[in-house]
Amino acid sequence: MTPCRIVVIQGHPDPDPRRLCRALADSYAVGAREAGHTVATVDIAALDFPLLRTEAAFEHGTLPEGLREAQQAIVQAEHIVLIFPLWLGTMPALVKAFLEQVMRPGVAFAYRPRGMPKRLLTGRSARVVVTMGMPALVFRWWFLAHGVRGLERSVLHFAGIRPVRETLLGMVGTASEAKRAGWLRQMRVLGQRAA
Repeated sequence: MTPCRIVVIQGHPDPDPRRLCRALADSYAVGAREAGHTVATVDIAALDFPLLRTEAAFEHGTLPEGLREAQQAIVQAEHIVLIFPLWLGTMPALVKAFLEQVMRPGVAFAYRPRGMPKRLLTGRSARVVVTMGMPALVFRWWFLAHGVRGLERSVLHFAGIRPVRETLLGMVGTASEAKRAGWLRQMRVLGQRAA
C-alpha cells in the first residue's frame, strides 16, 4: 500500500484522557504510523476558538490563529478521520463549531457566479467514527443516522470528500473491556489500511 497523509480529528469535547473517543483516535494513529502513513492529529477539545455568529464572519472573517494548523492538516491530508460521540442525535456543538471555522469558502469550497459552489477538497477520502449509548443498529435503521448523514452530505461531500465510510459503535457505556479492546484493534487495523 502506498503511504498517504492522514489527519485524525478527535472530536470529544471533554479533555478527559479516559474518553473512548481519545483511545480510538490514538489506536487509529498508531496503526497508520505502523504502516508508514504520515499522521497529523487534531484534538478539538484542546483548541480555543469562538463561535461564528454571522454570514460575514464565515465568508470574510479571519480564521482564528489557533485553528490554522488544524485547517492546514485537513487541506494537506489525503484521508480524514473524524471521531466524536453522538450527542442529541448528531455531533457535539464543539465539533460543528470547529467545522464551521475550518471548512470556510476558499478552503472547502468556492462560490461561483451561478450554480453550485466548486468543491475544493476533492481527491480525499474520510472515515467518520461515532460512539453512542444506544445500539448502533437502532441509530442506523430506526433513526436513519440523520446526524451522521447530514455531516456526510452537507459538509464532507459538499467539499468534494469521497468516499466517506463510517464506523458506528453502540452501547459504549455498558461495553465490556473485551469489547472495547476489540474496537481499539479495529481502529488500529483501519489505520494501517488508511481506510
